[in-house]
Amino acid sequence: MEETLELFALPDQDHAALWAKLVGHLRPPRAAQPQQAEESLRVLTHTLARRTDLRDALRTSFLNLFGERKQVSLYVSSGLLPSTGFFSETSRRISGRLLPEAIDTAYMKDVLSVVFHRHDDDVWVNAVADEQWLDFLTTLLDEAEPHAENDAGDLPPAVVEILEALRVLSYHVSAIGLDPELVRIDPDLEEYESPFLAQNAELLAYIERYIGWWSAPGLLSSDEKHLVVMLGQCDEVLQRVRKRATRIGTSLTLTFKLERLRQHLERIAELLAVLDGLRERRVVHDVAPRLIRLFKTLVRAECRKNHLFDYWGKNVELLSLRMTESASRTGEHYITSTRGEYFRMLRSAALGGFVIALMSALKIVLGGQGLAPLNEALAFCLNYGLGFALIHIIGGTVATKQPAMTANAIAASIGEGSGKTRDLEALADLIARTIRSQLAAILGNVGIAIPVAIAVGLAIHALTGSHFVSPEKAHKLLGEIDPASGAPFFAAIAGVCLFLSGLIAGYYDNLSAYNRIPQRLLQLRGPRRLLGEARMQRVAAYVEDNLGALAGNFFFGFLLGGATALGVLFGLPLDIRHIAFSSAYVGYSVTALDFTLPWQAVTFALAGVLLIGLVNLTVSFSLTLTVAMRARRISFAQGRTLGHLLLRRFLKRPQDFLLPPLRGTAPEARPATSESSTSPSPPPPAPNASQPLGPDAPNG
Repeated sequence: MEETLELFALPDQDHAALWAKLVGHLRPPRAAQPQQAEESLRVLTHTLARRTDLRDALRTSFLNLFGERKQVSLYVSSGLLPSTGFFSETSRRISGRLLPEAIDTAYMKDVLSVVFHRHDDDVWVNAVADEQWLDFLTTLLDEAEPHAENDAGDLPPAVVEILEALRVLSYHVSAIGLDPELVRIDPDLEEYESPFLAQNAELLAYIERYIGWWSAPGLLSSDEKHLVVMLGQCDEVLQRVRKRATRIGTSLTLTFKLERLRQHLERIAELLAVLDGLRERRVVHDVAPRLIRLFKTLVRAECRKNHLFDYWGKNVELLSLRMTESASRTGEHYITSTRGEYFRMLRSAALGGFVIALMSALKIVLGGQGLAPLNEALAFCLNYGLGFALIHIIGGTVATKQPAMTANAIAASIGEGSGKTRDLEALADLIARTIRSQLAAILGNVGIAIPVAIAVGLAIHALTGSHFVSPEKAHKLLGEIDPASGAPFFAAIAGVCLFLSGLIAGYYDNLSAYNRIPQRLLQLRGPRRLLGEARMQRVAAYVEDNLGALAGNFFFGFLLGGATALGVLFGLPLDIRHIAFSSAYVGYSVTALDFTLPWQAVTFALAGVLLIGLVNLTVSFSLTLTVAMRARRISFAQGRTLGHLLLRRFLKRPQDFLLPPLRGTAPEARPATSESSTSPSPPPPAPNASQPLGPDAPNG
């Protein structure tokens, strides 16, 4: 390491390459184990403290590095989203991974990329304690003044670069804050003086005052209180727009711009903190703690500038929250509390089971028509999709659709709780109500699908003299339910489809709110004349409340049919198993075999159906709950306590997991999942058709 340090004193050296070589001595073999980096940094600090000649050479190189390189791009672009948009930035990151960008060491941003060139350098840099970096920086810059050699009191180049970066960042904030996307969500920005313009005026005044103070510190003040107030108002507008976007819909474009605005405001605050520290004293190492935090942020940004999944994760967070919030409000309708709600759920599930038995019969008919593979796949998709949509329209319930909705309601409840025992009690009540509601839906679906399938099979046999399903086909259908045939794996695929259909439903709810589809329907003159104002209002209201559910059910059918088609197309063992359809197939098979199956075979078939249902529910519920909690940034660390609480409740009152309590018993705690402040209120009602429609921003 000392040999590398001695090179800094030699003339005509590439100091960017020397710093990269020095960091190479600090870099541990594995980034996840920073102990070696801490020890190497400690050795370097002791070496500089002991060898003043090496310290002076390295300090001169460090100050020249910041004095000769352009730094504005480092502060205004590194770690901040660009203005190009979501898809352009995605394309740039992909191309950056395939073909690295050209390096120009005249810019400090590229110097940082050269010095910390490994993609995981940010891991050990951020893992090394701030105290270790502080000792190194304090030792390196000991007795160094930012303008000790400048008797005229002119600003040092590094400070000039920070002030210029603040100016550019302020202009960016003003431009983003006046974007039509934000004005559309928050019209108050047009009616009152924009804080985004006010902050720019205050920041420019602050820069002038700061330059004057640096020349004559005893005469002028660089007080930034007014600027801080304006920046605080900008942040309030940002939060207000976020909350309104969860209620009236959002898009990738809006999400991108809100995240970019937040990053710019945070970077301005960081740079102001550095300048504030320099205002107190001109010695650079007095602001070293702030510089170290900024240094870690910039290193992380440069190392991860081409990481695609990090970028995607940040930008879809608000979209995920909007989708899961829509589903959580829908999920409340799938959770029963009273006996009346419980039996209504049972009747609704029975209606769904009736339709599914007929859908299963139609699928068997379509499968026997000898259609071309593509036509057969499309026929299966339409049978599933239109059937599920019909179930929703007539008020039926599909048991497996519940987990994708109820998981979001549970995640919303966890997000609202403060972690106290009473909150866990309320959450346990919600889970108990969810379990018994799910059991009611399964009982309704399976308990009706099987007898209806048997009745259809007997009716066809009585009318035609032949069975609806041949014995060979019956044995094949029963074999598909056999757990040894891969039924649990195929049931897991159906669970993934259920999870995706929940996200699709939330997406279309968001699309409807953001693009104001119900209001735009009211502008159609032809349907208004044909149906009349009153009916058109009801149509718009129905679309507003049900577009997401209809789309989710329809695309769920295409996901189920498409999974099997993909398996055929690519020669992969892909298929789906759904509890309601499997139960209907048991009914048709038993009828086709003239009820001659031994009771052991019937029991085994029913056990296979229940196993399929368990996998359907577990996979869809787990995936949805995970996404919902991540979208809300919830970390629930009381799972064991909650598990013990549920077990104790099950042992004490197992009937709570099967039936709602009778009227007059102690009421169950019911945590708010929609009226709380964390869940958005429903969209406003559709306006009268005579009201003019404003312009709509395209959905990103």
